[in-house]
Amino acid sequence: MKIEIVNKDIREVAADVVVLKYAQAFYGADSMVAAALSRPDLRELAPRSGEFALVPSEGRLVANHALFLGVVPLFRFDYTQIRSFAKRALSVIVEKLPQATTLAMTMHGMGYGLDEREAFLAQVAGLWEAAAKAPSVRKVVIAEKNAARARRLRAILEEAERENQPPLDAGMTSQDKPHVFVAMPFSKKFDDVYVFGIQGPVNDAGLLCERVDMVTFTGDILERIKTRIQTATLVIADLSGANANVYLEVGYAWGVGRPTLLLTQDLEDLKFDVIGQQCLVYESILDLSQKLRKCLEELT
Repeated sequence: MKIEIVNKDIREVAADVVVLKYAQAFYGADSMVAAALSRPDLRELAPRSGEFALVPSEGRLVANHALFLGVVPLFRFDYTQIRSFAKRALSVIVEKLPQATTLAMTMHGMGYGLDEREAFLAQVAGLWEAAAKAPSVRKVVIAEKNAARARRLRAILEEAERENQPPLDAGMTSQDKPHVFVAMPFSKKFDDVYVFGIQGPVNDAGLLCERVDMVTFTGDILERIKTRIQTATLVIADLSGANANVYLEVGYAWGVGRPTLLLTQDLEDLKFDVIGQQCLVYESILDLSQKLRKCLEELT
């Protein structure tokens, strides 16, 4: 079974079936595909956890069918769930659409804060594990609209294929791996700061890098934040712009005794309650990356 990463909208990918999750609410790609299918009653595309909905696209997508797999709510859809989702997708397709040879999926986890590399490898591991029982499926296309992320995912996949070593533990032991919780504003101007200034150094130090998107999550977001802070090896907080949510997360981290590393682009952004605390000041993403690598070497 070949896995291919494409920089494309999932609605435009040619496949026998496009596979999406329904995390008891519509988000991102599943929301766009549901809207494109123009069903008068969206409940037809909203299966309960453990159930599924398979419908013909009727020309509204490039793919011939759409499969919605009901999963747990988003705040509980972690690395283990991602791996199980990929395995289950192949199982349902073999049973319900045995003529399918090509399926399309999106990536899961990164849009709501899971570690990019670990989430991707968990999905790949689930596909590889189930491949033997789905010999009719010859190709899986993973569509990623973000061009830079698509390139990073290709590099991760090429490395795994080159070493001929499936990530057997990804999604199985992920929750037990040491992780860094990142508290920072969610805006496009911070995307590169996170990916290149923080995520790269954290991953290179052998740690998972996570942040929880308050815009994406609904419901039990605070419980998710508290849990990941409580279990974090380190909390990294970018105080640039004096974002109230970031200060809240820093306060909680201090309250539960988690080691915390503060960052800022400008010392004048700091409020009175953190003035006097050691803070890493950075001038550029490269500067942040270099300084953070040094800090992590000292801490780990």
